[in-house]
Amino acid sequence: MTASGTHMSLAERVEELLAPGGPLPIVAAGAAVLRRAAEPYDGQLDDALLDRFVAALRETMHAAPGVGLAAPQVGIPLSIAVVEDRARGPKEALEARGRTPLPFRVLVNPAYEPECDARAAFFEGCLSVPGWQAVVARHAQVRLCGQDERGHTIDEVFTGWPARIVQHETDHLGGTLYLDKAPSRSLSTNEAVAEHWSQPTPEAAARALGFDLP
Repeated sequence: MTASGTHMSLAERVEELLAPGGPLPIVAAGAAVLRRAAEPYDGQLDDALLDRFVAALRETMHAAPGVGLAAPQVGIPLSIAVVEDRARGPKEALEARGRTPLPFRVLVNPAYEPECDARAAFFEGCLSVPGWQAVVARHAQVRLCGQDERGHTIDEVFTGWPARIVQHETDHLGGTLYLDKAPSRSLSTNEAVAEHWSQPTPEAAARALGFDLP
């Protein structure tokens, strides 16, 4: 709230968030903003402020580093997310995960539907759950609909790791964390994943930790 006791508008909250400059603070699990459906974006920010906000989301995503970031993760309950993946890593892992480069995109009011019955399960992490990963089975191919930051329609099919990224970020906008979709027995620290479960696929982790894969 402002000093006068009136509620700040979303635009005022974004201005205040951007004022210090640099990467934005990322909200961690336990914050209510991560557990509520974000407000559909309908011009709450003027074009200049939206551009600044998107640029800050991208800077924050890169600095973290991550491959996606949703507005609620910086405390702003608007249905906006950014994604980008340069798909770097061992060739075997990239191929097993279907991880191909995903150019920078802004997703506004996105929604997805599965394009096939196939699902793929891999370890997944989240900037709002630092230090941890868990195995999540997600649709191997989805159709994503929404808009970009200029209001142009997005209607595109994503496959493999790009499909995982857009599902993860779209879920954030509905108040869902990846942990909600993961078997609790798969939950592992980043250190444990690096030491024990760095294989391209999670079959060994499933056997050792006692969880099922699709």
